[in-house]
Amino acid sequence: MFQWMGIDADVVRADFEALAGLGLDHVRVFPLWPVLQPNRTLIRRKALDDIALVADIAAEFELDIAVDVIQGHMSGFDFVPAWLVNWHDGNMFTDEEAIQAQAALVAAVYDAVRDKPNLIGLTLGNELNQFQLPNPAAMPAESAQITHWLESLLGAPRDRDPRHLIAHSENDHLWYRDGHPFLPEHASRLGDVTTVHSWIFNGTAARYGGLSSPSVRHAEWMIELSKAFATDPQRKVWLQEVGAPSMNLADDEMPEFATRTVEAALTTEGLYGITWWCSHDVSRSLGDYKDLEYSLGLLDTENVVKPLGRRFAELVAQARADAAGAGDSPVMPRTVGVVIDVDADDLPLSRTDLAPGGRVFERWHELREQGEPVTVVTSRTAQDAASLATRGIDTVVEVAQRA
Repeated sequence: MFQWMGIDADVVRADFEALAGLGLDHVRVFPLWPVLQPNRTLIRRKALDDIALVADIAAEFELDIAVDVIQGHMSGFDFVPAWLVNWHDGNMFTDEEAIQAQAALVAAVYDAVRDKPNLIGLTLGNELNQFQLPNPAAMPAESAQITHWLESLLGAPRDRDPRHLIAHSENDHLWYRDGHPFLPEHASRLGDVTTVHSWIFNGTAARYGGLSSPSVRHAEWMIELSKAFATDPQRKVWLQEVGAPSMNLADDEMPEFATRTVEAALTTEGLYGITWWCSHDVSRSLGDYKDLEYSLGLLDTENVVKPLGRRFAELVAQARADAAGAGDSPVMPRTVGVVIDVDADDLPLSRTDLAPGGRVFERWHELREQGEPVTVVTSRTAQDAASLATRGIDTVVEVAQRA
């Protein structure tokens, strides 16, 4: 991540060559917000040129590129420019001048790469909902203010090519944490695709085990959960972040976790893509990361492929061969819908029901383990025969309240 302070093209080239060697077809990159926009009214041309350079290097190895604009938050660190903190005490979600500055940055980054033939598009930033509680430097906002912030930034690119995606991403607090101002409807209705970030260190592995069915199907669950809140039944879902955390998995368990996670995700309809977190281990020369961050890579810091990377490369090759061949598709039509109780605005009455240990979470996983073709619907959808028919659902499963 610190390459953005001074791009070394040869280093980037070596990294991308190693990733292409695994058969990967895209990378997601994260320029740092203070490097791009150190002052509210200053967007650095050199920093924009560096993003364009990285896109060009990716193209040398036939890698498409997706750019996350506002970092923002990444790997346990917050990168916030000085004009929002301390004496300035700004709020990125509610201060209109700050919102317009971020929108200008989104537009500028898009202009820097819009003509690159390998551009997938932009994500507003990496899990920016982490600037809400429990962040010790939270920037509080109401849900309506979050809607305004998202719409302002999503609409910022000028005259954009419709082939490019403009999306946003959140961690699972949006789905699992009651009272969080980022809502399921934000994820599933705003932007060109829904993105989900699946991490079993959220309590899933601790409760059920790292290689348990709820853990290896957690990504599949989140994909299906997101569909409950989409108003477009054809909306694509991007498994934009999933990885094998060392706090929950031994090194020799990681390849199996990747295998079962990817195979489960590939059974979902409308899957846009899978992006593994992450390409490389963080160097042990860098201090103060949580321990898992040093071991999440498909490759080590010297571009040596790890067992996890070898297995992921095999999964990529197999999925590509299956897609090109005439064999049976792994996609499973989902005809059974587990019901989430929601209010008149489609807000879950209890988001903790959807989290590990929650009654909806556990009922879905119980049915899925039994081989049922199960998805998720809201209680409002469950009462609408036409909506159920549109999604191909013929059976709904109500989940009883616990005593």
